[in-house]
Amino acid sequence: MSRPARFTLDPAFTVGTVDPRLFGSFVEHLGRCVYTGIYEPGHPTADAAGLREDVLDLVRELGATTIRYPGGNFVSGCKWEDSVGPVDERPRRLDLAWRSTETNRFGLSEYIAFLRRLGPQAEPMMAVNLGTRGVAEALELQEYANHPAGTELSDRRIAHGDKEPFGIRLWCLGNEMDGPWQTGHKTAEEYGRLAAETARAMRQIDPDLELVACGSSGRAMETFAAWEATVLTETYDLVDHISLHAYYEEIDGDRDSFLASAVDMETFIEAVVATCDHIGARLKSPKRINLSFDEWNVWYQRRTAEEATAAPLDWPEAPRLLEDSYSVTDAVVFGSLMIALLRHADRVTVACLAQLVNVIAPIMTEPGGPAWRQTTFFPFAQAARYGRGQVLDVRVDSPTYGTKTYGEVPLLHATAVRGEDGTVTVFAVNRSQTEPLPLDVALHGLDLSEVVEHSALSDEDPEARNTLTDPERVAPHPVTATRLEDGVLNTVLEPLSWNVIRLA
Repeated sequence: MSRPARFTLDPAFTVGTVDPRLFGSFVEHLGRCVYTGIYEPGHPTADAAGLREDVLDLVRELGATTIRYPGGNFVSGCKWEDSVGPVDERPRRLDLAWRSTETNRFGLSEYIAFLRRLGPQAEPMMAVNLGTRGVAEALELQEYANHPAGTELSDRRIAHGDKEPFGIRLWCLGNEMDGPWQTGHKTAEEYGRLAAETARAMRQIDPDLELVACGSSGRAMETFAAWEATVLTETYDLVDHISLHAYYEEIDGDRDSFLASAVDMETFIEAVVATCDHIGARLKSPKRINLSFDEWNVWYQRRTAEEATAAPLDWPEAPRLLEDSYSVTDAVVFGSLMIALLRHADRVTVACLAQLVNVIAPIMTEPGGPAWRQTTFFPFAQAARYGRGQVLDVRVDSPTYGTKTYGEVPLLHATAVRGEDGTVTVFAVNRSQTEPLPLDVALHGLDLSEVVEHSALSDEDPEARNTLTDPERVAPHPVTATRLEDGVLNTVLEPLSWNVIRLA
């Protein structure tokens, strides 16, 4: 067993307050996320609107808050008007993003109804099409969705059966606009001007909107950082957030590097913060731009690329796309990414797990059949439940291990959140694949006397996963040997594990 990892918690040293939007997710018209995912008329659990009650129950348990919609790559080719009005009159369209046929049976009104069924914690986050459309269409969508009554578009919404406005406050100005795969992708200068014009016009209707400008599609993009700088130079005083997208996968069997994926995520966040603050300083603006990490997950993109190459180009409806099955190893990495977001809660104020159901998702379904939790469901649900409050500053002293991609990396990745009631929750990952990791946490100035719970997600088989035939194979289990004595927490983290330790 290695030497202990250590850190100290003190309420005088904090990172920031967790915004509930950090626990957001994402519904795109991609594969089976919508159709046979959240929406399946005729399913045994479907309500009168066609929403699957079994999925609604799991999404509530997951704790998802803000739900981004309708894309994603899908948004850059869609017409919002196709998604409203009588369902049997809506047009069928080719979706260039995912080589599918979009029926528009589920649209804007159904999305809002879905959120309302979830509960008041579910907030809309709407993307506008700045790929094949522009300012005029964004304004029309805003007026249809948010204006109370008395105009052609607001009255059209009322005639469609939605008397009350949708009240969408958070808007994305396009999606991944620097990506060559994006329909209508643009240079930074082209997008920056268009985003600024759109933001300025939307604020003429409602100056209190929150707007998200597109950052680079990923840190590996050649355009990264220069794109953000150019876009923010045009939009700095008009937007509130800039977006980040990142996905991680195990490549060529290099599991050590995969387990350290959060090193890249934290570097990415800090680089974007530095770019935002540099542009703010250059413009002599007192305003601070926050980060919307509105796509993140473990996603086996190489596998997806192989599937796409082999797929027939026959424009199917709701094909099975991106349906990754997640292992215990994937869940531990996923938990580490969740820790990275919490560790930067002072600047990451929106985050969206991509996606919610079936498509690289924590929840899976079968058409006409059951819904179940993937391994990644559990870290998200526990963080969403217990990760509310002030993030405490955690400086880890830990044994390290070598990785091909990131060099020497701490075995321990951790953060802690202090709730309004004074309780503290420690979230911790042991990256060692074979060795338990002792952990000592000194508690200064915290009135804590007991370990309420220590749960761990780990398994003798790192490839264990939940499936249609064995949906409860993996779940967190209790750890009973954790102690809190004389102001010090002592425990041992199991190899390759995600841990939640609640103190009161």
